[in-house]
Amino acid sequence: MEKQKSVQLSIITELIRYNIKVIFGNKFVYFLGGSFIFFLLITGISLFSPSIPDVASIYHQLLFPALLLIFFPTVYGIQNDEDARILEILFSIPNYRFKVWMVRILIILMMVWSVILFLSFLDNFILLRHNILLLSLQLMVPVTFFGTVGFLFSTIIRNGHGAAVVVIILAIIAWFLEIISGELSITTWSVFFNPFDMPSDTSSVVWELAVVRNRTFLLVVSAVSVLWGLLNLQQREKFMR
Repeated sequence: MEKQKSVQLSIITELIRYNIKVIFGNKFVYFLGGSFIFFLLITGISLFSPSIPDVASIYHQLLFPALLLIFFPTVYGIQNDEDARILEILFSIPNYRFKVWMVRILIILMMVWSVILFLSFLDNFILLRHNILLLSLQLMVPVTFFGTVGFLFSTIIRNGHGAAVVVIILAIIAWFLEIISGELSITTWSVFFNPFDMPSDTSSVVWELAVVRNRTFLLVVSAVSVLWGLLNLQQREKFMR
């Protein structure tokens, strides 16, 4: 019995390792290193800044390294399959879109969450004491949004570079709207909404409602994006060239 469990664990480990290799196209170490460099740069600036850091600023500092990690595997995932010449094999698997890509999305999200937890743990000692679990879960909402939307566009455009351009343009537009919008009713629908940056003239009840509304909106769009992307993967002939 123990031997059987050991074999199953070994198979699951190898499956996860193989999927990570394909997902990140052997470039995971570069994106992980880039995220850490970005994190150290921003943290160093905050550490020597005269202003006192707060949880809202830490949220922004950790958001961009997390988005850097989620960007490549979700946007370039299908193209990586094609470059590795395994796309034809994957489409031969019954219910390929559910058995392969649902598992991959979960693996990607869990890996990014583990990195966020680690970076948040470091900030807890370097900059400010905070609730590590709460901060990481709040960060995973926009990360999941961008990851699933990137996956959706990769199934629509069917080209990693094209999907990357579209996602980056949409992110810039969203960031621009975040900067110019000052009304709470507008910013609650922003993908860059910071749940820890409550305005001084806003009541806690109104702010909590805004946070719930924003997180619900992002999670619903994420779920729709995943389902839409999986449905697009039914069109096998469009991916075979």
